[in-house]
Amino acid sequence: MTQENEWLKVEALDLEAQGVARNTEGKVVFIDGALPGEEVQVSVGRKKNNWEQGTLMALRHESSQRVTPGCPHFGLHAGACGGCKMQHLHAGAQVAVKQRVVEDNLWHLGKVKPETLLRPIEGPTWGYRYRARFSVRYVAKKGVVLIGFHERKSRYVADMQVCKVVPASVSDLLMPLRELIASMEERDRLPQIELAMGDNGEATVMALVLRHLNPLPEGDKAKLRAFAAAHPMVQWWLQPKGPDTVHLLDEGGPELAYTLPEFGVRMPFKPTDFTQVNPHINSVLVGRALRLLRVEKDERVIDWFCGLGNFTLPLATQAREVLGIEGSEALVQRSRENARRNGLEANTSFVARNLFEMTPELLAADGVADKWLVDPPREGAFALAKAVADIAENPALAPGWTPPKRIVYVSCNPATLARDAGLLVNVAGYRCTAASAVNMFPHTAHVESIAVFER
Repeated sequence: MTQENEWLKVEALDLEAQGVARNTEGKVVFIDGALPGEEVQVSVGRKKNNWEQGTLMALRHESSQRVTPGCPHFGLHAGACGGCKMQHLHAGAQVAVKQRVVEDNLWHLGKVKPETLLRPIEGPTWGYRYRARFSVRYVAKKGVVLIGFHERKSRYVADMQVCKVVPASVSDLLMPLRELIASMEERDRLPQIELAMGDNGEATVMALVLRHLNPLPEGDKAKLRAFAAAHPMVQWWLQPKGPDTVHLLDEGGPELAYTLPEFGVRMPFKPTDFTQVNPHINSVLVGRALRLLRVEKDERVIDWFCGLGNFTLPLATQAREVLGIEGSEALVQRSRENARRNGLEANTSFVARNLFEMTPELLAADGVADKWLVDPPREGAFALAKAVADIAENPALAPGWTPPKRIVYVSCNPATLARDAGLLVNVAGYRCTAASAVNMFPHTAHVESIAVFER
């Protein structure tokens, strides 16, 4: 057991941005707020047979990478915002940590070592977050409304007056939004405001999706309209139930969209659609993915987990034919419409299929492609990778089918990337020729990455 006066040497940082040390008994200790290279004392909160978990209490040797957090709501104190976990670590060091996480996962979980480590993709570290889900809580005893992320390790909403990771235009509206909600009749039945920012070609649009548990009275709707009139970039959407019920408070107004200027593509979307949180990094990521894929004009490409067409449409500007595959027929219809609006319907097609139940037979049914772009959710693309591996072991499962020459895999979970990479490299006969981290979420422990596989 770690003693209160025991000084521990922090050796690493884990996926939750906790310092990792060992006490005098050799037991692993995870320390909230500690950084690699530091000597610390810890207040232990949880004890297990093989590990302990606690909070930094005293610091004898400070890391050269420790910095003053940029947000007043970040910290280890009670009530601190839990939206960020790494503001106390220099932004460049955060990227280095995430790069190491990608390497370690690929090797320890997948037994895969990239031939080349690419420079991590990084960009603005403040004001980058164009999507966010703010919790709303009316505190009757104090007569105030709180809007923000949850407190660290708590279900309570942090008392946020500013937020440094969203654009300043959003941060500046947090207090006015609190006043607005407090004035509404339904204030104690409005649990959430979801933010989605886009560009309508002329100005930035700030879509705010208000979740309401009861129908809103006309007086409350009038207050929302007055707020939008006072803040012209705001566009109110209402969500009475699930995501499918989201609709504009008032029809008309500018369209929500984002652009990929390198490819001349414009992507309309709804505020509850999945789009990347960080548009600056997304634009760079799409460009790098296509350069790594090395698409030629006479090639056929499949974009697995195509979503709204974030990669499909740029690919269609370079390839002879692109097939986008997604799990939802409704989403596929949206992808088709986006292709049409960008004048790319001639060489794109879309199919709805459950990608978590792929088989060699289904894989063969989609035909042979020269290149693949794979961009799965956190669960990864295990069924897809396993189908490829199964065919490699038994070609009779898909007569005449040949695997793609190159795969670019964009991942939001290094563990599932490593698992799938293990199948592609160790069973299906691919080499992992390159990989890197993608710092989509600065100041958080979230790790995105990109990897290239070649036969």
